[in-house]
Amino acid sequence: MADSSFDVVSKVDRQEVDNALNQAAKELSQRFDFRGTNATISWAGEEAVTLQADTEERLLAALEVFKDKLVKRGISLKAFDVGEPQQSGKSYKVSGTIVQGIESEKAKKIAKAIRDEGLKGVQAQIQGDQLRVSGKKRDDLQAVIALLKGQDFGIALQFTNYR
Repeated sequence: MADSSFDVVSKVDRQEVDNALNQAAKELSQRFDFRGTNATISWAGEEAVTLQADTEERLLAALEVFKDKLVKRGISLKAFDVGEPQQSGKSYKVSGTIVQGIESEKAKKIAKAIRDEGLKGVQAQIQGDQLRVSGKKRDDLQAVIALLKGQDFGIALQFTNYR
């Protein structure tokens, strides 16, 4: 019998992020407390989002609206990396990026955590921006998934291709 395996990935559905961005933009245009503050949110490239407002307080409030929409669409806030608000002329701007894939340093930490657990016959291999975990027993793989869900690696993890 072949080994069972699954992949540990960090991917975000771009369509869900786009839906959250559109919902946030609609709310910013309709809410009373954002009237006259020129609060806007838009895409800035493929994986980046830019928010802009006249005051820093309204900018931070607009950022909270966007984060709320992301959570409601099932996207972890660990997948959204936001910078510091900066003044640009008379308005304030902040940029954020959608984090896709697992960096090699984080992948090494995850693989080390799996090895340190000491389950027999379970291996973790780094494959590009994801991790393949394989083992003889499915129960061991379930234990690895529970272990990874219980720890915080600073990124949003999903488990795919479980077979």
